[in-house]
Amino acid sequence: MSKSAIGQKNLADIAVLERIQQRVLWLAVRMIDYANRERETPPAPGGRDAEFNVKVGGHMASSASVVSIMTSLWFGHLNGDDKVAVKPHASPIFHAIKYLTGELDKSYLKKLRTLGGLQSYPSRTKDPDVADFSTGSVGLGAVAPLFASMTRRYIDAHFTPRPAARFIALVGDAELDEGNVWEAIADPSLQGLGNVMWVVDANRQSLDRVVPGMKIKKLAGFFADAGWHVIEAKYGHKLQAAFAMPGGESLRQYIDDMSNERYQSLFALQGPALREKFLQGAPGEVAAFINDVSDGDLAPLVQNLGGHDIEKLLDAYRECDLVTDKPSVVFAYTVKGWGLPIAGDPLNHAALLSENQINDLRQRNGLTLETEWERFETDSEEDRVCRAVGGDINNKEIADRPQLNVPHEVSLAIGKKPISTQEVFGRLLTGLGRNPEIAERIVTMSPDVSVSTNLGGWINKFGVFSSDEQPNYLGDDRLLRWNEGPHGRHVELGLSEMNLFLALHAFGLGHELHGEHLLPIGTVYDPFVCRGLDALIYALYNGARFVLVGTPSGVTLAPEGGAHQSTVTTSLGLELPGMTYAEPCFARALDWLLCDGLKRLGTKDGDSMYLRLSTRPIDQTIFEQIVVQRGAESVRADVLAGGYRLCEPNEPRAADLVIAATGSVVPEAVAAGKLLVIEGINTVVLDICSPDRIYRGWRNAQQLATRNGEATRDVGHLGTLLGDSERKLPLLTVQDSASHSLAWLGSVFGARTVPVGVDEFGQSGTIAELYATFDLLPEQLVNAALLALS
Repeated sequence: MSKSAIGQKNLADIAVLERIQQRVLWLAVRMIDYANRERETPPAPGGRDAEFNVKVGGHMASSASVVSIMTSLWFGHLNGDDKVAVKPHASPIFHAIKYLTGELDKSYLKKLRTLGGLQSYPSRTKDPDVADFSTGSVGLGAVAPLFASMTRRYIDAHFTPRPAARFIALVGDAELDEGNVWEAIADPSLQGLGNVMWVVDANRQSLDRVVPGMKIKKLAGFFADAGWHVIEAKYGHKLQAAFAMPGGESLRQYIDDMSNERYQSLFALQGPALREKFLQGAPGEVAAFINDVSDGDLAPLVQNLGGHDIEKLLDAYRECDLVTDKPSVVFAYTVKGWGLPIAGDPLNHAALLSENQINDLRQRNGLTLETEWERFETDSEEDRVCRAVGGDINNKEIADRPQLNVPHEVSLAIGKKPISTQEVFGRLLTGLGRNPEIAERIVTMSPDVSVSTNLGGWINKFGVFSSDEQPNYLGDDRLLRWNEGPHGRHVELGLSEMNLFLALHAFGLGHELHGEHLLPIGTVYDPFVCRGLDALIYALYNGARFVLVGTPSGVTLAPEGGAHQSTVTTSLGLELPGMTYAEPCFARALDWLLCDGLKRLGTKDGDSMYLRLSTRPIDQTIFEQIVVQRGAESVRADVLAGGYRLCEPNEPRAADLVIAATGSVVPEAVAAGKLLVIEGINTVVLDICSPDRIYRGWRNAQQLATRNGEATRDVGHLGTLLGDSERKLPLLTVQDSASHSLAWLGSVFGARTVPVGVDEFGQSGTIAELYATFDLLPEQLVNAALLALS
């Protein structure tokens, strides 16, 4: 049977899909059952089995509610270029489909929720069969295909157009409670994406309750008002046929008026019991109509929802394909736990079938203990469909990202005038724009803060991306030229940090999802990194590669007050996997770090980069002197490793103290060192321009030694910055952020440490006033140094 044939209205084909659906449901349920009831748990360390024994879990009911949606989609609609985000709780259904189509080895069916096995929720970085989108943090996976479609639109406009593809999200109705969903739907940059389809699993149940009946109608209205094409697959063909019969309109009105809670309760019943409950309080016309329906036909009729009618679903998908100027959403009415004894139970979210119920389900599927894990019989109708679909849509191996010739530095002219790292960043971008190979790959984006994060030069040079050429009513004789069109290389987003990180995620997977390696750079006010943190974590978990610029940062943004002064983002930068955090003080160090970060977006061992910058102008003299004394390559190697020695002790005496500082407060550390010399205290000043890389070098060395059961003196790059006689010296750490985020340096060598930083909310004032408030002025740092020495 050909793939194209499956998509046609042919009752024989629909019957095949319904049999495949039953096998998919069986495998998904059995995987969960085996993981919870039969799989042996490895012995816990020290015989502490009781302390380590927790429920494995899984979501039988949530998987069952979406089985018809996914069966019809995979076996009757998708092609190999389509990208799909699967509802988190439906991962067992997805893996069952991938097994039947030949992509997943049978051994994995018994490894659900095991180390190295199938993850609880679809993961493109952890699962063997997920290539498109990870899901799990609800709401984020739902909108990921929307942003991926935007990325495809950008790539098609700037490079050779890709094969046509559809970007599909399978969404739980309760997922639409998440605010980020509506932030994305409302963003102008995401309008008109006609290759996007969402299928909402409208089972009207959340984790704890049955959702009120009017909610679906309100949600459908929200989508329509946002410019989406809305389809409702509420009733299946059996009910629709019944509605068209004499007296059928009364039946429809009766079911429409029935509360969700009551309708859900009907799915646990069959025959006379179902008839009695269904007709309680029914009008005479409805009772007369139902009296003509046999007990055996009653449940298939009354429970015939559109979300479990494969033919109805295929019709809805095809209708979406015909609408090419706007995204589409299908509200597919389903029942949670469909086809299982727990169907419609308000408390079925985490419910598991009993052993007897599993035995009954196995028997209903015509399987035995010997055959329960098998694929369909070779060359059966079902087997031919599965193999044909697998050959078309199973994942293909992705080549490594191309290695771009990113320069070591842009080589800005460093003048005598103090300059901020934020201003340097803008100039570096413009400089990179003069390199055609790199410039064509860079795409910048910002949530309505482009000008105030110094993207203006880039925008003036390359314009703003729009799918259509837009008129420039303000002209080009302005400081900022806002020219919008298909060739623009900046994506302007609305004021939503969630959307920024989801866009960085999408563009950061340009190679994996679209075959085009991009260099995405996003800017945001540093304090508002936290507002989009969930989406940032999601992007990194997915393996996306991008550069994030958080600027301005810290209390150095003094006049703006505590609401705009970031203090915890340094800790986030240190702790998040898949991203290197750096906070350079000087222009040339930022140049090296940015170029290195862009290069690492394409290397096999690379990652994303987070640059925390400032608007404070910094005198560049002392750094340029170091470059002249040591040579640029030597200093660059230290900077990229995480830090370098900025100030040396006065010879011939050895150092008495080490000061380690980061970012915009490095000048205060240098000034404090000079004051300490007057007091007769020799000081080494370290500029820790990437605390992340310093920490990682130390931690990796310790972890390797621990796992090998060996002693080690290796502490990473910090060991090259401090000589043997300096490692136990008292240490003063200085940072414009929470003091603990650099205080760990003292534990590397067990040195007495005094951390100075910002451990309370800030307020408005001058830089000097704010620094004084948080003990960051040179004279105050001298007092902290004396405490460390006491």
